[in-house]
Amino acid sequence: MTQTSVKIFNRHNGRWQQTATVDPTRTEARTRGPYLAYAVLSDADLTGASLAHADLTEAYLSGSWLVGADLSDAVLVDADLSGANLSGADLSNADLTGANLINADLTGANLSGANLERANLACSKLAGANLAGANLTRACMHYANLDGANLSGATFVGASFAGAVPVGASFAGAVRAGSLFRQRAQQEI
Repeated sequence: MTQTSVKIFNRHNGRWQQTATVDPTRTEARTRGPYLAYAVLSDADLTGASLAHADLTEAYLSGSWLVGADLSDAVLVDADLSGANLSGADLSNADLTGANLINADLTGANLSGANLERANLACSKLAGANLAGANLTRACMHYANLDGANLSGATFVGASFAGAVPVGASFAGAVRAGSLFRQRAQQEI
């Protein structure tokens, strides 16, 4: 059985650390991509990383830099991406069910076709992001910045956008049944 250690640079303490082991003999690793479920990758610098089809179920990526990373078709169910920088990242068709994206920077990210059901995107930056066809059922988008985001064809059934800033966002063909859209008070804008 061959296992490969993954060393990640921790931006917080300035050191390299072994945080995960990839086992290419596992079925998940052969069929989907790197198996990093439950990995602790907080404050890691993964700028431009190729993690397409990776299994990052319940991974802890809080504060990590994933700028321009390829996470297309990745499984990030219940992952913690709070405060992570995902600007320009490709998360197309990724499964982010129940993910914590509070204060995440998703500026210009591609989330087309992504599953964000029950995800918490409160205070996240989604300016210029592509969420076309994304599933945001029961997602929390409180105070999210959606300036210029493409939300066409997305599903928002039961989602909450209280205080969100949707200036210039496109909602063409979106399904918004039961969603809460409450404007910020004038002094908050």
